[in-house]
Amino acid sequence: MSPRAVGPVLLSARGVTRVHGEGPSAVRALDGVDLDVRLGELVAVMGASGSGKSTLLNIVGGLDVPTSGTITLAGEELSGLDARARARLRRRSVGYVFQDFNLIPALTAAENVSLPRELDGVGGRAARGEARAALREVGIEDLADRFPDEMSGGQRQRVAIARALVGPRRLVLADEPTGALDSTTGEDVMRVLRARIDAGAAGLLVTHEPRFAAWADRTVFLRDGVVVDGTGRRAEPESLLTGTR
Repeated sequence: MSPRAVGPVLLSARGVTRVHGEGPSAVRALDGVDLDVRLGELVAVMGASGSGKSTLLNIVGGLDVPTSGTITLAGEELSGLDARARARLRRRSVGYVFQDFNLIPALTAAENVSLPRELDGVGGRAARGEARAALREVGIEDLADRFPDEMSGGQRQRVAIARALVGPRRLVLADEPTGALDSTTGEDVMRVLRARIDAGAAGLLVTHEPRFAAWADRTVFLRDGVVVDGTGRRAEPESLLTGTR
């Protein structure tokens, strides 16, 4: 398969380290991670439980801050922003997709998708229009007025993907998005996510399933907070630009 065309770097991590605690009991959750993710590119992150995968997602998305190192997102270095500015950048540029969907049961699909835009100051009518466009993109505009408990797991995850990328946001961080789904539905969800990335977004996918990682352009392996190559040794930064397919 020929490589997909990718755009400029949207997300760049350099020397990212995250230490929890102090002294002998300190835990180094990430240790000098380097990573670039480009527009039009889906990067899978794999590793054993406790290897630092979710920590990496939280840090590159601005939910947590590194102990050392830098994160640059959409041209802005997160360490140079205060908490309020990070939150604004996160709302504008980053969407999250979780294993358990995280939809609000009392809101319809369209209301779940439009809520982040309304919280960011977009008028209700405009936000609802953006929400329906996002639902149309993931193939479920006809479910816009249904509540989460009236939808299948795969449909709910499509709503979550629409919510993650509604409006101008271009980076999707997906933490085991297929974990609560059967294999067929999981493949359907990955197909939708892949299509959205190919349309011009960038994605970072945490998964423990090789068949879902195969949807990515390349795979990064974490072990004990360190990016490793196929032999289990610390990967050189240059290898992160090609990865494995």
